[in-house]
Amino acid sequence: MSSLVPTEFCPVYSPFFGVMGATSAIVFCCFGAAYGTAKAGVGLTSMGVLRPDLIIKGIVPIIMAGIIGIYGLVVSVLIGNGVQQQMSLYSGFIQLGAGLSVGLAGMAAGFAVGIVGDAGVRASAQQPRLFTGMILVLIFAEVLALYGLIVALILNTKASTSTC
Repeated sequence: MSSLVPTEFCPVYSPFFGVMGATSAIVFCCFGAAYGTAKAGVGLTSMGVLRPDLIIKGIVPIIMAGIIGIYGLVVSVLIGNGVQQQMSLYSGFIQLGAGLSVGLAGMAAGFAVGIVGDAGVRASAQQPRLFTGMILVLIFAEVLALYGLIVALILNTKASTSTC
């Protein structure tokens, strides 16, 4: 093969897209996790003033928000391990797509967990029967980030099959 083919499909800037995928995975997931933790934490402290006995029970949304950050960390590390000095443009774009899929899904899930956690913790302090419903809605919110994680893992396996 000609030496022109590797430079056409494997330009020097290909790793940039992989690195941006790893960056977007961790940054966007941590944005969502931070917002979810902060928003649910405000609800927990407000609820804790009147019902301090329910603080441990109300910490569930904060834990669920933190898990979203772990999703971004896992994908970011996997993408980072796949970045090479000479890689195909295809691999770089796939890694960018993987990072964006988990990152943006994680950010959306973090927002949902924070809003539901804030309102749910306050409401369950006034009516304890609402706790189960709050947990179910939190699970549905958290699974959005899990969908992004699954897509990112599938995409990342496609990136590792392409070579220069």
